[in-house]
Amino acid sequence: MDLILPSTLSRRSLIRLGAAAAGGAVLGSAVAPGIAEATLPTSPKFNLTATEHHLFGPKIMHETHHGIQGFTFDDVNRRLFVVQAQNKGSGADLVVNQVSASGKVLGSMVVKRAGHGVSIAAEPVGKTTYIWIECDADKNTKDGRGTALARVQFKNITRTSIDSSAKFFKGSKSITAAVDPVNKRLMVRRIENGDWWLSVWPLSKARAGKAADRLVHIKQPSYGRTFQGYTFYGQYAYLFYGDGHTDPAKINSTIRRLNLNTGKFDGDAYVTKAGKSLNYREPEGMAIHKLDNGHVGLFFGFASHQSGGGANRYANLYYKQL
Repeated sequence: MDLILPSTLSRRSLIRLGAAAAGGAVLGSAVAPGIAEATLPTSPKFNLTATEHHLFGPKIMHETHHGIQGFTFDDVNRRLFVVQAQNKGSGADLVVNQVSASGKVLGSMVVKRAGHGVSIAAEPVGKTTYIWIECDADKNTKDGRGTALARVQFKNITRTSIDSSAKFFKGSKSITAAVDPVNKRLMVRRIENGDWWLSVWPLSKARAGKAADRLVHIKQPSYGRTFQGYTFYGQYAYLFYGDGHTDPAKINSTIRRLNLNTGKFDGDAYVTKAGKSLNYREPEGMAIHKLDNGHVGLFFGFASHQSGGGANRYANLYYKQL
């Protein structure tokens, strides 16, 4: 895999963005006064019926007894990160694994009382990767969800606390982030007044704390299946739904394409049968990554169980390409 596109984010800019968010200037149930929104440029879209490729799996991660949740790519430093709950943790304790393209765990960072891990985002700064991850879970259990978003440097350490200057969008009911590494944009998914909303900023504007340069703020349309992950590329977001199952006849792992300019689903729902032979199969996570052949990939994951029973859980990644 070829990972590209450097990016930077200063601590001072993050603090400004965090202060604006805490004050409600960045996100709200409606567009805050003074915040302009633009139409995203026309962009290609993934053909959801296109061939599905297998990256790796079944592979066991650092936390042997938990399936994967979200994942993300650092497209500069050729790194892949997968998040999962911690073995014998509270349920809201998350472990971010650095993983090779073949699924080998290269290092792990624990974030205590983080949340559920539906989505994380990687940001390269030179040779360093920063992870955007939920934090300060409302419950220190498996039902806990983050109440703020944090940006932390990936290190092989346990983070029992996160500096307040690295937290923003404080006071959220639930919040996660995703990144479009090709177009250098950040998406935040958050509950506002009881509904899920998606907002997008150019990474450069987010770094500068320029809330007024928000590009998108739309209500996520409802869809009658369990939500399992999301990502975005250009003017389209991709939403992943479905339930775990042991019977291939009951597959309902569904990808929906959402036009961020209209706030409406674009095209029909697509039920993917990638990994249909896995022993238990639950859809988990999505991410965008630029491949070494120059194509952009839409990646999606599945958690699976070992054959014959047992506590071990496995990660499986698949992708489509433009």
